[in-house]
Amino acid sequence: QVQLQESGPGLVKPSQTLSLTCTVSGGSDTINHYYWTWIRQPPGKGLEWMGAITNSGSTYYSPSLKSRTSISRDTSKNQFTLQLSSVTPEDTAVYYCAINSRVGSTSYTYRGQGTQVTVSS
Repeated sequence: QVQLQESGPGLVKPSQTLSLTCTVSGGSDTINHYYWTWIRQPPGKGLEWMGAITNSGSTYYSPSLKSRTSISRDTSKNQFTLQLSSVTPEDTAVYYCAINSRVGSTSYTYRGQGTQVTVSS
């Protein structure tokens, strides 16, 4: 059974960089052929696709977040990381890592439980 677990600080100050790591366990090599994805949900709003990375390291970002987002992957540790720079309170959200089959989609094959990140001074 594939499991994803997000980790990182729950509180980030404005203008700082938010950094989250997703650890993937279980499953077969098949999951390496999917997109490893970050999705978020601000309070009272819908899911927002942020970006994704492939096994070969190709990255895809939401146009609205591209200038502030970086996704990387450590295949040896089965981890991938999200960095979001220059955060503001509008970046407060539950952040999910997921494995899915389509760039730009918030649907998923596997997803973590999510981690709350609050941006506040």
